[in-house]
Amino acid sequence: MPTRHLSAMKRARQNKKRRIRNQSRKTRVKHLVRAVRLALTQNNLPAAETTLSQAGSLIARVAAKGTLHWRTAARKISRLTRQVNSLKSAT
Repeated sequence: MPTRHLSAMKRARQNKKRRIRNQSRKTRVKHLVRAVRLALTQNNLPAAETTLSQAGSLIARVAAKGTLHWRTAARKISRLTRQVNSLKSAT
């Protein structure tokens, strides 16, 4: 039986909105990270650098909103930057 308290119903609506919003943000982060990794596998340094800057700013924004933990965001940015820098030093 569904809950009848107004505050519980409102909380359920808020949770649903937040879940959809967070899902969308995480998906955008995953797509940009995938684009950086694809550019890295193709040894395309200019594309990797541009997508890295986009991904880094997006990950930082998503962490600021609270969707990702700040340490998770820092780890993702750090690992991607390290991979791009290793490609840069190899070329």
